[in-house]
Parts: sequence; structure tokens; C-alpha cells
Amino acid sequence: MQLICGVDEAGRGPLAGAVYAAAVILNPDKPIRGLADSKKLSEKRRDALAIEIKQHALAWAIASSSVEEIDSINILQASLLAMKRAVESMQLQFGVTPHLVQVDGNKTPTINLPCEAIVKGDSKVQAISAASILAKTARDAELYELDKQYPLYGFAQHKGYPTAVHMALLQQHGVSPVHRKSYAPVRLLLNR
Repeated sequence: MQLICGVDEAGRGPLAGAVYAAAVILNPDKPIRGLADSKKLSEKRRDALAIEIKQHALAWAIASSSVEEIDSINILQASLLAMKRAVESMQLQFGVTPHLVQVDGNKTPTINLPCEAIVKGDSKVQAISAASILAKTARDAELYELDKQYPLYGFAQHKGYPTAVHMALLQQHGVSPVHRKSYAPVRLLLNR
């Protein structure tokens, strides 16, 4: 049986919080119905599927790159680093080495495994859909935590994305320690 590992990230666009990635090898004997690109699913559906994926997948892991890493190496490199960490963590935790790693997008992380980038992979490959769901639900969970730590910013509502509300709160309260200082809207506020 060929083991295919799907990999995707969540949180490249937001102005705050870590970027997350997940790696998933699905179990062909335990199919999961309703897998799709996490952006096309409701939060409730994603949360239910995340539980199912963790119960039924052959192997899975979630990893992240911090705000500091994003600011020092840039978001693309931080995303690829989170993906590399997710795949390596999955191999360690489950003792499984995939035959092929399929990554959503047009770039692959630097890992010692055959890798293939698939544009719009999260809507074409079930394992990538599963990874997108795990990455998104983990990142959302982090933003709910950040919302408790920094209640002035409304992270639970906008998840760190540059919405009108988030931009207004940033202007009003200034930059928090969890904002990405290399991102233009945040950098402009800091340079004032």
C-alpha cells in the first residue's frame, strides 16, 4: 500500500498569531466522509471532521512557526518550516514514513522524502483536505486563546485577519506582542 501524506497550512494572511501546518496519512480502510478544503466548511463541520481525522487517520501531526519566526524568515519560509515540522513530528509520533508527501500550493518544504506540490490540492486530494482541516482548527483554537490573553483585539471574531474591525482595534490599542511586525499594516503603525 502506498502511503500518501497530505500537507497544508493555515494562517498565512493574518496579521497576528503563529502559522500552522498539518500532515495527515488517511487510512483507506476508514474513509472519512465530507472532507473538503477547510475554507469551504463551517467551523462546526471542521471541528467535527478534525475529531474524526484524529481518530481514523493512520498518522497525523500539527506543527507551527511562531510570530517571531514569521518576522525573521518571512511567512513563506515559516509556512514551509511548519510543514516540515508537521511531517517530521508525524513520523516520530507514529513511526510511519510516507512514500509521497503531497503539499497544497506551489512550493514544498525541504524534507528527505519525495514531495509534490499541488495547486488547489486542498480541494483535489483527500489527505490534503484533512491536513487543511487540522491546521485550520488548531490555528483557530490558538486565536481563541489569544483572544483571552489580549481581549482588546477581537481575535475570536476575525482570527487575526486584517478585517475592518481588526484594523480599527489595532489603530486604537496599538500593536500587541502577538502581531506580526513584518506585515505592512503592523509595520506602518510601529513606524509612526
